[in-house]
Amino acid sequence: MTDLRKIIIDGAEVEVDPAMTILQACETAGVEIPRFCYHERLSIAGNCRMCLVEVVGGPPKPAASCAMQVRDLRGGPDGQPPEVKTRSPMVKKAREGVMEFLLINHPLDCPICDQGGECDLQDQAMAYGVDFSRYREEKRAAVDPDLGPLVGTKMTRCISCTRCVRFTTEVAGVAEMGQTGRGEDSEITSYLGQMLTSELQGNVIDLCPVGALTSKPYAFTARPWELKKTESIDVMDALGSSIRVDTRGREVMRIMPRNHDGTNEEWLSDKSRFVWDGLRRQRLDRPYVRRDGKLTPASWTEAFLAIAEAAKGKKVAALAGDLAPVEAMFALKQLVEGLGGTVECRTDGAKLPVGNRSAYVGTARIEDLDRAQAILLVGTNPRKEAPVLNARIRKAWLHGADIALVGEAADLTYDYHHAGDTIAALTQMADKGVSDETRDKDTIVVIGQGALIGDHGAANLAEAMRMCEVSGSKLLVLHTAASRVGGIDVDFTNDAGLGAINEADVVWNLGADEVEIGAGPFVIYQGSHGDRGAHRADVILPAAAWVEESGIFVNTEGRPQLAVRAGFAPGEARDNWAIIRAASAHLGSALPYDSLADLRKALFEAVPHLATLDTVPENEWQLVDRGETGDAVIGTTVLDHYRTNPIARASEVMAELSRLAHERDLPVAAE
Repeated sequence: MTDLRKIIIDGAEVEVDPAMTILQACETAGVEIPRFCYHERLSIAGNCRMCLVEVVGGPPKPAASCAMQVRDLRGGPDGQPPEVKTRSPMVKKAREGVMEFLLINHPLDCPICDQGGECDLQDQAMAYGVDFSRYREEKRAAVDPDLGPLVGTKMTRCISCTRCVRFTTEVAGVAEMGQTGRGEDSEITSYLGQMLTSELQGNVIDLCPVGALTSKPYAFTARPWELKKTESIDVMDALGSSIRVDTRGREVMRIMPRNHDGTNEEWLSDKSRFVWDGLRRQRLDRPYVRRDGKLTPASWTEAFLAIAEAAKGKKVAALAGDLAPVEAMFALKQLVEGLGGTVECRTDGAKLPVGNRSAYVGTARIEDLDRAQAILLVGTNPRKEAPVLNARIRKAWLHGADIALVGEAADLTYDYHHAGDTIAALTQMADKGVSDETRDKDTIVVIGQGALIGDHGAANLAEAMRMCEVSGSKLLVLHTAASRVGGIDVDFTNDAGLGAINEADVVWNLGADEVEIGAGPFVIYQGSHGDRGAHRADVILPAAAWVEESGIFVNTEGRPQLAVRAGFAPGEARDNWAIIRAASAHLGSALPYDSLADLRKALFEAVPHLATLDTVPENEWQLVDRGETGDAVIGTTVLDHYRTNPIARASEVMAELSRLAHERDLPVAAE
């Protein structure tokens, strides 16, 4: 326990950790300090000088509170605690001077600036600035670099806080931005004028305290006061990032991150942030029934009657895709099993054992990665599968953690030891054992779906769990689908896996667009977009996307989270659970609930831990049987990060990002 130190802030005495900066101490005391360059998750730059305070007994000039620690303050001559003033005439004059300098070259763009209404410069100019300018010379202008299809630039507005530079370098791990020149000629730009390539680049839009960096897809479409803001969670990967969905009428206008230290901190991947345009395109807005080989529009009743006719006396099976909420899977499981059928949610064929949560979820939390001293990655490329999680692994690496990888080598934005590309490398490590010094380290084994698919997936999982036993590590299973853990929690599985689905006469496809269904069975597709699953369907049931209905998802660490309805589905599309409930009445096996509340009551009785939202349950450690491992190279299941689900594939922005990423990966001939 660190000894606290007394300090007087604006006449009030508080006790704080001496390692804190004055700015942090003031926040602890409830005193607001303005700032532009300082950010809690970035290194201290001390550029903007907006956080100036007066240190009593110190030099006769204001001090930058973001860069001075409490331990460096001197006490009074008679042993009084150090004193800091934040509202003295010296501080007021200093802040007005700093603000006047910041506004010298800043253009009067507020009426046409996308930052208007949520701009730190506007807010602090009102609170701490003056209502006049003594500057009469010509303003400086700057060239706007092209940073790519996501981040728009108006660098004349830039105040050189360098938040964007520090984020791309420290958090994203891709050093592509910097500051060149001195004085009036200084400017923020990208390396050699290249576009940004990071999967987290959109976060610089949030970090920019002015309108220098803005969102290109969102540009000139809405003002913040026009939007309805709904707090929800993201389903583009299995991390379960906390987001805010901003809507105007029925349309989603933008998606922003929310702070959640347990999952995404305050960052968001570009796919999650910019995928909203895919919610408008290729939508299914009415039922369809295939007649004479052609899909034709139909009413809901006609669609249900066609399903009832096709399922009469037939073998029924159900598939659940990557974006299905838990409630819909629970209802569909009850319906299909009531008809004597089988269900499956492991559509990629991953050998995840049912009933053993320590094996299909693990025992580690995402936030444990921050404190880990060693991290072993097995069959995963977290930069493609969960970019925000990759940033947390990078943070552990920056703090001294050792990283090792078993599987296909990749650029992960941090240094790691490549132990090998087959599971034999992990077997050798487990057989060799670890020293007492290594065992005392906080170690986490992260196993991805690349190691779990295929004939030897179960054996690979057993080897990873054996490595955890040998080294005293925690296990984290990194999923690629937002709905996978919830599906296994409600036992939306069968012992034969996808093989049982292929033997069915009727397949109910709940948004599984990544699975090829042969020519034999009658296919019912329930989903939001006209993707591959809808093309194969004999009956299409239009459903709401995840932002258009209330649903529970369980993230990769086993944390149940609630996605809240932010808008409404187009046309005749309905909530997923409501479609299944309505269909059950036509199939002669009506489900026993007429509301979402009744459905959740039955769900929570069957799976109690799903009722504890935003809580990670403790999982009892159970080793799985060790089988025979193979010698195949372990890769990743995510080949195109930007086009992994129907919403992303319908997005023009994701298509452009995918094209640019593919061009970067092409080999370049030597000159």
